[in-house]
Amino acid sequence: MLKSQKVSEYELPIKVEPQKEGGFVVTSPVWADCYAQGDSVDEAILEITAVAQSLIELYKEEGKHIPLKLQKEVDNLTSVPVIVAT
Repeated sequence: MLKSQKVSEYELPIKVEPQKEGGFVVTSPVWADCYAQGDSVDEAILEITAVAQSLIELYKEEGKHIPLKLQKEVDNLTSVPVIVAT
């Protein structure tokens, strides 16, 4: 028997900043708890996506408000989709 699962997709606005010592830091202007770093832009984005997925699960377990929603691109921010099984 197959088990169906509800899937939620969130839009995560991000800001990528190069670091003087090398690598990149990615932050979310709408979610202060969500940030990551990596040696390349791609690695940093993959890391923040994983962080967001973990935070979403944690926030749901603790009954906290998840500050993500579908929103349009703002200023020079980029968004990445975060998909979580719920």
